[in-house]
Amino acid sequence: QVQLVESGGGLVQSGGSLRLSCAASGRTFSSYTMGWFRRAPGKEREFVAYITRSGGLTYYVDFVRGRFTISRDNAKNTVYLQMNSLKPDDTAVYYCAAGTVISSHEGQYNYWGQGTQVTVSS
Repeated sequence: QVQLVESGGGLVQSGGSLRLSCAASGRTFSSYTMGWFRRAPGKEREFVAYITRSGGLTYYVDFVRGRFTISRDNAKNTVYLQMNSLKPDDTAVYYCAAGTVISSHEGQYNYWGQGTQVTVSS
């Protein structure tokens, strides 16, 4: 079992930055690919980024590439999402997830956090 707790969300103006954190319980954090997903109001949850177990590979969806950076610290059991140049369209609940395969599909992730709200004002 892995428990995930996100933090760092909030209200920010367009063009601003936020850094989300996701703290994981357990001693097997480094065994999991970690992903970030988001659900905007009235929309389905969508993939944002993932990072592999060692952090050696990252992948981003097109609409955040170049603005968002995913990273992890296995010693701290934490994955991060640095979000820069935020836009109102980035407003969503952001979720971190842990999975045993490298994938952008939410069905491949076994454990989920409760989410943290990010609101970007224009």
